[in-house]
Amino acid sequence: MNITVTEKAVTEIKRIIADQKLEKVALRIKVQGGGCSGFQTKLDLDENFDETKEIVLTINEITVAIDKRSALYLEGATVDFNDSVDKRGFVVLNPAAKTVCGCGSSYSM
Repeated sequence: MNITVTEKAVTEIKRIIADQKLEKVALRIKVQGGGCSGFQTKLDLDENFDETKEIVLTINEITVAIDKRSALYLEGATVDFNDSVDKRGFVVLNPAAKTVCGCGSSYSM
């Protein structure tokens, strides 16, 4: 499974984990139906991940958990973090997306 988590995203994830005083936690990346273009990628911190039932990776010192169905859509994706004047938050750049909606929150495949 080829997924990238940028240094900016890693820094922000570590900050959130420290602020919330979480211990064994994974960045959950999930693709689900929704939005105006058909698919959305959701990010969450999850203490309930199962290495026997899903894909669990360590990327730049961050544990990443992906269910097997979502993994079909995420090959080559990059998790990044924007921290600019006009935009702040995580973004998932998915090379498999054919089109992206106008607001950038959903895509088609």
